[in-house]
Amino acid sequence: MPRSIDAPRERSAPRRYRGRGPTGESIEGEFIGVTLVVAIKDDCLGCRSALEAPTDAFGDVATLFVAARPSTEPWWVATRHLLIVSEELLRDLDVRFPPFYVLIDAARERVLSEGVVFGPEQVRDEVASYLM
Repeated sequence: MPRSIDAPRERSAPRRYRGRGPTGESIEGEFIGVTLVVAIKDDCLGCRSALEAPTDAFGDVATLFVAARPSTEPWWVATRHLLIVSEELLRDLDVRFPPFYVLIDAARERVLSEGVVFGPEQVRDEVASYLM
């Protein structure tokens, strides 16, 4: 099966994150285990479908959505996924062009996989081998 990216770029991943929630509240935390970080942007239909997907749509993995700037789109507030606005986290993960995902291993502080987001099922399939 073809992948959205041939091979992930070797690089480190942060242990902690911080940003603002969709309504402006401060959010910070620590990555634990393997975590899927999904970078999104405003005015993006693929991002909307990812935000509206069930929380288990990406597989059995902790998921964090992150954007560089806040949005007034109603599905940003309505999402059941954890969503933060954090240019710093996107910079730390070297993500420049959402929609994009990065699968990180917090214990090793490394990026395991990455790719373009076409939909939850595609991302789930691409990261599945790392979750076993």
